[in-house]
Amino acid sequence: MPPIKRTKFKLAPEQLLEMFYWLKLIRAFDERLSILVKQGKVRSGVYTGIGQEAIIVGTCYGLRREDFICPLHRDLGSFLMKGVEPRVMMSQMFGKVTGLSKGRDSALHSGVDELGIFGNTSMLGSNLPVAAGLALTFKMEKTDNVVIAYFGEGASNTGDFHEALNFAGVQQLPVVFICENNQYAYSVPSEKSMAIDDVADRAHGYGFDGVAINGNDVLAVYQATLGALARARGGDGPTLVECKTYRWHGHSEHDKAFYRTDEELAMWKSRDPIPTFTTYLRTRHVLDDAKQQEIEGKVKTTIDEAVDFAMNAADPAPEDAVTDLYA
Repeated sequence: MPPIKRTKFKLAPEQLLEMFYWLKLIRAFDERLSILVKQGKVRSGVYTGIGQEAIIVGTCYGLRREDFICPLHRDLGSFLMKGVEPRVMMSQMFGKVTGLSKGRDSALHSGVDELGIFGNTSMLGSNLPVAAGLALTFKMEKTDNVVIAYFGEGASNTGDFHEALNFAGVQQLPVVFICENNQYAYSVPSEKSMAIDDVADRAHGYGFDGVAINGNDVLAVYQATLGALARARGGDGPTLVECKTYRWHGHSEHDKAFYRTDEELAMWKSRDPIPTFTTYLRTRHVLDDAKQQEIEGKVKTTIDEAVDFAMNAADPAPEDAVTDLYA
C-alpha cells in the first residue's frame, strides 16, 4: 500500500483566526453545558469533550457541506462546525421544540441529513459500519464526497470496528476513520484493553494506512485530515487517523472519574490545545490582545444568546409525540 502523503497547507491569517474562534466556541459551549446540567436545567445526558476540541476543529475545517460526519456523543462541536446554530444545539440539550428533534431526544442520537450529520447510536462503534455504507453510496454515485467517522479507542475493540474497516479496505471507500483516543473507555485505561500502543496500527491489517498524531495540536490534526481527505476524494480509499488526547471531565458529567490521578489530569491539562494554539498565533503575529478580546466577546455573546433562547423556548406538546413518525 502507498505511504501516507504529507499534504502541504498554507492557511491565511483569517483562516487561523477562524480556527481559533471554533476552538473557543466549542470549549465555551461544553463548559456552559457542564454548569447548566449541575443546575438541573439540561434535560439531556451531557458528555463534554473539554480538552479534545482540536480534533473536531482539525477534522471538520476542511469539509464541504456535502461531506458527511458520523459524530459521537462527545462531539457536539462537530454539529456546530457543520452548520447547526448554537441556539438550536442548545435547545436540543434543553429538550425544547426548537431543537433538532423537537424535544424528542437528546443530542446523542440527533442528526441533520441536509447538513451531512448522521445521528449516532448508544452502542459506540456501531456508527462505523453505517459510515462505511454512506461512503459506499458516495462511491456508487461517483461523487467525490467523503465520510468522517469518529470513534474512541475503546470502540476499536468491538466487532463493528473491524467489520467496518475490513469492508472499507476491500471496497476502497472514501471514508476517514478518526480515533479520538482519550486514554479511557469510560473507566478502562487503554493498556488494560489493548496489547498495542497505537490504534492506528490496526488499519494495516485491512489494507490501508493509519497514522497516530498529537490530537491536541489542531494544525497537526488538520494536516493529517487534509491528506486523508485528498486520498479519499481521489479514489485511493480510507485512512485511519488516531488522535492522542485526553478528556478533562469524566465519561459523563455524573462520572467523578475516581479511576485516574490528579497528577495525570494536571499533566494533560498542561497540554491544553487552546493555549498552545494561542501561543502559536501570537508568535506568528496573527493574534493580538484586541483580536483575542473581540473573538472571546463574540463567543460569550453567542453562548449567552443560545442559552437565553433555549431557556425561553417552548416545551414540546404531549400530543406531538406521535407525529413525525414514518413506516
